Amino acid sequence: MPATGARPIGTADEAGAAKAVQQMFDSIAPRYDLLNHVLSANVDRLWWRKAARRFRNVLERSDAEILDICCGTGDLTMALLKLRPPGARPILAGDFARAMLLRGAQKFGRQARQAPDRGKDSGEAPYAIPIEADALHLPLRGRSLDLIVTSFGFRNLANYQAGLTEFHRVLKPGGQLGILEFSEPGGLAGKAYAVYFRRVLPAIGRLICGRSGPYNYLPSSVGAFPAPGQMLAMMQQAGFQNCAWQPYTFGIAGLYTAMRPPLP
Repeated sequence: MPATGARPIGTADEAGAAKAVQQMFDSIAPRYDLLNHVLSANVDRLWWRKAARRFRNVLERSDAEILDICCGTGDLTMALLKLRPPGARPILAGDFARAMLLRGAQKFGRQARQAPDRGKDSGEAPYAIPIEADALHLPLRGRSLDLIVTSFGFRNLANYQAGLTEFHRVLKPGGQLGILEFSEPGGLAGKAYAVYFRRVLPAIGRLICGRSGPYNYLPSSVGAFPAPGQMLAMMQQAGFQNCAWQPYTFGIAGLYTAMRPPLP
């Protein structure tokens, strides 16, 4: 039986789980980027770029409405922006952990200031708008988005099926969904990675962050997350079609993709 949603230790219901996750990520925001890059040996940058390229056909449309939800400090958002044309609609970057979102907003501001001069006729450099938003209750009208993406945040939702249903609600018919998330690889590589993930990673996280809870939560949350087959079934149940999973780096992570069915 797959988990219905994230349940940090000490929480008993969805409201408590959501609050615990929010507080957890607010607490580690100052060291979050450093820890991500150290713990993944910078492979996380490759994953974000690869995921962004998967949706190049949408990103290159200047009128496309795009949301990066559970954006954290905005690394996936930055990868998406690199594929947006001049003058394109801004990307919405949403998260409910304010400290994480504030750090993302700093990156977006630097990106805008550092964008090369494109000339008066080439249009404004692409940019992102940070919004404080809960993935389970998006402040967006139905059928308003062409693309929703999220990286390493979906696993932390208090209710996975409710999250997928909400994504389906705000996507236009024919709109696309991308969920980049950790998984547990099999075989010998999987066994070796499990040792690192459950023993070494929490120790490094505790050393750099000064807190043990968040980096003990990470491996436990991945272990409780639905396996790819179960996740794909949940996506189909929410009304999506063309559901697929593309493993990255021996299955340590992977990109789930789907589409809201177009109108007949």
